[in-house]
Amino acid sequence: MAAAAPRSVAVLSRSFSKHPVLRAELQARHPQAVFNDSGRTLAGEELRDFLRGHDAAVVALETIDDATLAALPELRVISKYGVGLDNVDLAAAARRGIRVGWEGGVNRRSVAELAIGFMIAGLRGVITSHEEIKAGTWRQYRGRQLGAVTVGLVGFGHVGRDVAGLLRAFGARVLAHDIRDIAAPAAALGAGVVDLDTLVAQSDVVSLHIPNTPATRELFGAARLAAMKPGAVLVNTARGGLVDEAALKHSLRAGHLSAACFDVFAFEPPRDMELFNTPGFLGTGHIGGSAEEAVVAMGRAAIAGLDSATDPLSFIPSWAA
Repeated sequence: MAAAAPRSVAVLSRSFSKHPVLRAELQARHPQAVFNDSGRTLAGEELRDFLRGHDAAVVALETIDDATLAALPELRVISKYGVGLDNVDLAAAARRGIRVGWEGGVNRRSVAELAIGFMIAGLRGVITSHEEIKAGTWRQYRGRQLGAVTVGLVGFGHVGRDVAGLLRAFGARVLAHDIRDIAAPAAALGAGVVDLDTLVAQSDVVSLHIPNTPATRELFGAARLAAMKPGAVLVNTARGGLVDEAALKHSLRAGHLSAACFDVFAFEPPRDMELFNTPGFLGTGHIGGSAEEAVVAMGRAAIAGLDSATDPLSFIPSWAA
C-alpha cells in the first residue's frame, strides 16, 4: 500500500509539541506540521486561528465542538492524542465529513499506576501525616492496607480493567460498575459486577474511570458522597466535573471521607484553591497519562491516526473506554 500523502497538520497538544522524538517522527511523515509552542492550552478564537488553514489536527483535551468545526471548513481529519473522545463532537464531525483517528487505552498503565498510588496515599494517611508534620505534630497515623479493603471501580474500560489487574496483586476485593455489559472481563479479573449504589455503599475506596458526559456530570454530588462509607477514599484520575467539588470540600471537612485524591478538575488549572487546603485532599496537575512511556505511546498513536482515521460515529458506543 502506498504511503498516505503528507498533510498540513496542526498539533494542539502541548506535551506532544514539546517532545523532540514525536515532533521528529511527525515531521518525517508530514513536513508541514506546526506545533503549539505557546505553553498554553488553546481555546476559543485562539484555537480556531491556530487550526485555520490546516486539513488535519492532533488534539488532546481541547474542546472541539460544532461551532469550532463550522469555522474550519478545511479540516478533514482529527487525530486524538490521549484517551477518551468526550471533548470532540463526534456527531458534528460526521455531519461535516471529518474523519477521526483514535486508539483507546494507550496510556492505561500510566493512569492505573497513579490511581493505585492515590489509593495507598489515601488509605495510609499520607496526606494527613505530611500536613501534621509541617504543623509540628508527630504521630503514627493508623491507616489500612490496600489488600484488606474493598475497592469500587466506576467505569470498567481500558484503565478500570488495568487497575483491577493491579489490585489482584494486593489481594483487594474489587467491585465494578459500568453502563455496558462487563460480565466477561470482570470475571476474568476477579471483580464483582454491581450497581452503582451497591458499589458506593460497600467500597472503602471508590475510583472513577468514566468520561465526562451529560449523564456523568457531577455524578458524585452531595447525596452520593454522603452515601459513601464513613472514612472512605475517593480517587479521580478520569475527568474533571464528575464530582461536585464544593460538596467534596464539605464531606472532607466534616470527616465523612478520610481522603480524596484527584488528578483532574472541573476547571484546569483549578479555580478553587480552597480545595487544595482542605484536610485530606491531594491534587496533582492532570499527570495521570504523562509518564514518559505513555506520552510516546499516545503520540505515536496520534500520528498513526492521521492516516487510519475513520467514521467518527463508529467510536460513539466505545468512547467511555
